[in-house]
Amino acid sequence: MIKDKLKPYINRFSESGFWQKIHQYARQAGIKVVYSALLLFYAYKRKETPKWAKTIVLGTLGYFISPIDFLPDLSPIIGYTDDIGWLSFGLVTVASYINAGVRDQARDRLKKWFGDYDPKELEAVDEKL
Repeated sequence: MIKDKLKPYINRFSESGFWQKIHQYARQAGIKVVYSALLLFYAYKRKETPKWAKTIVLGTLGYFISPIDFLPDLSPIIGYTDDIGWLSFGLVTVASYINAGVRDQARDRLKKWFGDYDPKELEAVDEKL
């Protein structure tokens, strides 16, 4: 089961590790990857998100920040292909806990890092929800 494949990564998640990875690789990973990760993070922080969904988020983000994954994140685009797959899985699985407030928080953070961006760049991610 896919959920079982995420279990080893749950303990690899930490907020400090998450923010460090995002700050260090935001531009290289791209706005869609960062937006996806932020949506998951802010959904995790919601009190209303149930434990099972938070477990999915922890595993997904733990995989994202893990230095050891299927495709190393050293090369642009190719290195984030597996991360995008897991982030997409996490988003679709916990989509009902990603509300307007979560989207606003993620978009506010993107604006700080990417400046003025075209909101159309995020449509592909939002369509999965």
